[in-house]
Amino acid sequence: MIFKDDIASVKTDIQEKIGQKIIVRGTLGRNKYYEKEATIEKTYPNLFIVKYKENERNVTYSYTDVLTKTVEVQVFDGQEYCPLVLPEVSKKF
Repeated sequence: MIFKDDIASVKTDIQEKIGQKIIVRGTLGRNKYYEKEATIEKTYPNLFIVKYKENERNVTYSYTDVLTKTVEVQVFDGQEYCPLVLPEVSKKF
């Protein structure tokens, strides 16, 4: 289950990385994947915009896409790409 705190944490992580290079990996269905180099352009309350390097196309993703691992984001730290650190799964009883 996804909680508001989890979404806020991912949103903050992505806002801190505006302008940085990333690699976006997602599924196309039937065991087919895509992996593209991009840059984080802007963030909004419910989604963020990524600009792909190869064709200069803007694509939007929601923060829940990252939390549910529909889309995986790896951030370039200057030497290598590292996975975007996801928050621990909150458990509320």
